Amino acid sequence: MAKFEPIRKEQHEHLKLASKRELTHIANQHIVSVTATEFAQASASFPVVLVKNPDSPRYRSVAMLGLESGENLFYKDKKWTGLSLPQSAGMAPFALGIDPEKENTLTACVDIESELVGVDKEVPFFDAEGKESELLVNVQKSLGRLYESEKMTENFIKELEENDLLHELELDINLANGEKKKLTGLFTVNEDKVKLLADDKVLDFHKRGLFVPIYAMLGSLGQLNRLVQLRNDTGNNQIAGVQIAPLNKQEAPAEVAES
Repeated sequence: MAKFEPIRKEQHEHLKLASKRELTHIANQHIVSVTATEFAQASASFPVVLVKNPDSPRYRSVAMLGLESGENLFYKDKKWTGLSLPQSAGMAPFALGIDPEKENTLTACVDIESELVGVDKEVPFFDAEGKESELLVNVQKSLGRLYESEKMTENFIKELEENDLLHELELDINLANGEKKKLTGLFTVNEDKVKLLADDKVLDFHKRGLFVPIYAMLGSLGQLNRLVQLRNDTGNNQIAGVQIAPLNKQEAPAEVAES
């Protein structure tokens, strides 16, 4: 169980980070958060879609690492095999959290229960003089950039919602053993509606660079074939074929993507 604490010299002066970073924390994750600034790069490896908790109206953008819960097809033999690594996954064991000493202020936190952290590790959080180490300074900068990217992504998704450009997908998976599965709860941009945008809106989107993440999302759906290939390479529950289409609201979903 993760236990995040704001990084403080008084409490963590002797804490260190392992020099060899591992990604065991996402070994069983089938989705991982990505920001709009990462869509173009991520689309070369993963399907990039939006998901949301059924009890919440808020969407979040994710890269699909597998075709079912608990399946990460890019983590094999304790190694990451993807062409790129989403920033949110690479930040562990660090994260932003509320500073208990400063109201409405975010600060760098560390998961003190992480196997990557301990007094017996190699890279210190603070130097011999008690000053923040280069590691900690870089972590704080990276967390700041991630936060800004996440805020930008929220605004991007809001634009898609306000312009009614989203639709839900259904993924029909035909297994080699004859079994069929249906996956829903995945959302992407409705390309047909994008084409119907008014000229002034097109110009506005173009000037603000919104078409880059939009078409990165759309193009990334072709990476579903990559997921099928990776699944079949494992020899487990091999897939004969996959079809993706807008969800038919008349049909009850058999399985919903977990967010």
